[in-house]
Amino acid sequence: MKYRKLPHGEEQISIIGLGNSSLGAEGETETEKTVEMAIENGINYFDMAAGDATPFPAYGRAVEGCRDKVYFQVHFGADYQSGSYGWTLDLDVIKKSVDWQLKALKTDYIDFGFIHCMDEMSDLNTAIKHGTIKYMEELKSQGVIRHIGLSSHTPSVVNQVLDMKILDMLMFSINPAYDYRHGEYAIGSGDERHALYRRCEAEGVGISVMKAFSGGQLLDEKTSPFGHALTRYQCMAYALDRPGVLTVLPGVRNREDLKTILGFLDASQEEKDYSVIGSFTPPESDGKCVYCNHCQPCPAGLDIGLINKYYDLSLAGDPLAKNHYENLQVKASDCLSCGHCDRRCPFHVKQQERMSVIAGYFGK
Repeated sequence: MKYRKLPHGEEQISIIGLGNSSLGAEGETETEKTVEMAIENGINYFDMAAGDATPFPAYGRAVEGCRDKVYFQVHFGADYQSGSYGWTLDLDVIKKSVDWQLKALKTDYIDFGFIHCMDEMSDLNTAIKHGTIKYMEELKSQGVIRHIGLSSHTPSVVNQVLDMKILDMLMFSINPAYDYRHGEYAIGSGDERHALYRRCEAEGVGISVMKAFSGGQLLDEKTSPFGHALTRYQCMAYALDRPGVLTVLPGVRNREDLKTILGFLDASQEEKDYSVIGSFTPPESDGKCVYCNHCQPCPAGLDIGLINKYYDLSLAGDPLAKNHYENLQVKASDCLSCGHCDRRCPFHVKQQERMSVIAGYFGK
């Protein structure tokens, strides 16, 4: 397993986490064994926005003895007291639901307390008016919540909460379909969504990714909006390459599904190569680097995707991006202008020209 550090903390978060929307379908026993298998394989980040109440007691048993080694993403607004999932903005119901979740999980603290599913500005205003966010901040001051997060599909709402300076983590829907205006949750333009990812990285807000497969639609050419199927590993690699992303949270039903997801760790670069999306992204995306590194290998040894990412992040205001760039052994100024990258780029980025601009920007 590989890990990425939470910018606003010391937590090392596994790049593969676990979603729970489908995990309870095969019962508590299989759920518990799946969670145990996940932990044994280094997964330590678990989103508890489950499809129903089944996973909670199973998790409670599975993490006994290793609670300090796992991180729970608990949602303030997801209600399981009836046994099924429910969404609420009522603070009294939220308090009771969170209390139920903690008891079922056999824990007295929350690693990441999330303002749940804020997709409309009116919902955010209600959460503020009802005191939900204030209540979460009080719990954080008491040590019950370690970090505050937000789950949303809407960039404008996320930006509003980012302006409040309370977030350490964001759960957001990221996949090639949504980023290029396809699907129910494809909210915001491609530029707006990518600007959000860069803002999160610049401000040290980590991103956990939901819907990496677009609800499974991207995995089948019959349902893919592109008329072309992508693999799980291509979708996961795409999400993990976005600025700010710490972990991807695929939904699994059982240990067999989990085994497939874990195969990502040993997959070849060819299996993870998502550059095919360059053939069906919209015209306005042409000429923009998405850090896919399909241009590799560079004869001069440049990590072209990473150089582009540090440049974009620096322009977005990330104070650390310049330092990261300066620590690269091979920099944009080392470009040989051989044209290899320009010929291979599926997004038709003029990387030779861009390397010259980046070298001038960073002064080397």
